[in-house]
Amino acid sequence: MIFKEIKYDVKAVMQRDPAARNFLEVLLLYQGVHALIFHRFAHRLYRKKHFFTARLISQISRFITHIEIHPGAKIGRGILIDHGAGVVIGETAVVGDGCTIYQGVTLGGVGVKKGKRHPTLGKNVTVGAGAKILGSFEVGDNCTIAANAVLLKPLANDITAAGVPAKPVKIAGVAVEKKGVQCDLFNMEDNIEDLQRRVALLEGMEKKLKRNSKTIFNKQRQRQLKFLRK
Repeated sequence: MIFKEIKYDVKAVMQRDPAARNFLEVLLLYQGVHALIFHRFAHRLYRKKHFFTARLISQISRFITHIEIHPGAKIGRGILIDHGAGVVIGETAVVGDGCTIYQGVTLGGVGVKKGKRHPTLGKNVTVGAGAKILGSFEVGDNCTIAANAVLLKPLANDITAAGVPAKPVKIAGVAVEKKGVQCDLFNMEDNIEDLQRRVALLEGMEKKLKRNSKTIFNKQRQRQLKFLRK
């Protein structure tokens, strides 16, 4: 299984790196591939709770490749770590199939609480040089994070984000302003919660109006009955 994953990684480099000439060159001379090879063995040991040995392998990999991948991180198939120096991937990070990561990228955590604290990348995500993705949230499939961006909130699929803090600049390749997008795509969950609160408020007002109208109707009916009795 490990060797199949390594084969996918080498093929990914050959497909997406125009400087790659042949399979053997990529396997022997590309530090990104070496870091992934070390990690795949370390991750197997980590899953079997051989934590010290797994961490030892990851530290040896860091010394040789200048790429730090915690053995607990989950890395998919067909990953390209291009150039790679300075890349840091945290313990609970998840990297989906087909992702491309350039040098200086950090998939980091915020805070000191245990549990899930690092980002999850979907499939075919590209993270530009020097970009930082910090926190426990999801980045959708086919997203692009621009170089030196700092992403702190989740993204839906097919979004290009840039800036500090990073914000969506394109959706499916079309500039945000051209699509007339006015909502904050980062705060989708907050927007939904706000809408739910508004709906609940409107429902409460509707019930109150119904009760008031029923009361008014009953009073009017009683007055009519009294008038008729007279």
